[in-house]
Amino acid sequence: MGILNLTPDSFYDGGELNSLKSILNRVESMINEGADIIDVGAFSSRPGADQISQSEEINRLIPALKEIKKNFPSAIISVDTFRADVALQAFEMGASIINDISGGEFDKQLFEVVAKNKIPYLLMHMQGNPQSMQIKPNYQNVVTEIYSFLHQKIIQLRAMGVQDIIVDPGFGFGKNLNHNYQLLKELSHFKNLNCPILVGFSRKSVIQQLVDSNVKEALNGTTVANTIALMNGANILRVHDVKAAKEAISIVDFVQKQ
Repeated sequence: MGILNLTPDSFYDGGELNSLKSILNRVESMINEGADIIDVGAFSSRPGADQISQSEEINRLIPALKEIKKNFPSAIISVDTFRADVALQAFEMGASIINDISGGEFDKQLFEVVAKNKIPYLLMHMQGNPQSMQIKPNYQNVVTEIYSFLHQKIIQLRAMGVQDIIVDPGFGFGKNLNHNYQLLKELSHFKNLNCPILVGFSRKSVIQQLVDSNVKEALNGTTVANTIALMNGANILRVHDVKAAKEAISIVDFVQKQ
């Protein structure tokens, strides 16, 4: 899954995609490098990010989504939003997956939109919200608590008729360094949910802190974390650097087939 940020303040590539031409070039590049899914986001969820209005999110997202589907009609597009109205408009414009960082907590209508329209749903865990999530995150047992959260949400979604669910433990979203790496170590536990597992480590502070790098230098650490995640059961990698991720997948696949 290649990341396409339409926001001016994303932590890695914020503001780089400031024209439709640059957006389309980025999509083409990720597809050529082997991306199976393009995840489009118009709302920054980095720690401490400012809220934007729904109308601003739609105004950023919909024109870009329209052009992407026009130029790459067979591309599988995921839209990163927690708002029901945005999700519906994105689906009507051709989005195939809704990626919700809140797990249905921020907009209680989102599950209904997903269920009614039979939209595949990416269910992520986050403690708090982007403004507060990294202020002393706290768990008694990070693995069992996040597993329980995802399990209960899956039960709720299944009861509403949603069949296609991907789970994401939410690395970097309301977790400290130890929480994140405990989750990575025990990622295989989440296979018991019987849903594909997505992980998103790409260039995050959870990588930078451990290897003493900055966001521009965090690719090697990202690839190591992604490789461990794949070995522990991850099915989808959400990344800025598609080529490096595809190489990790190829090597892990080959090893696991031996």
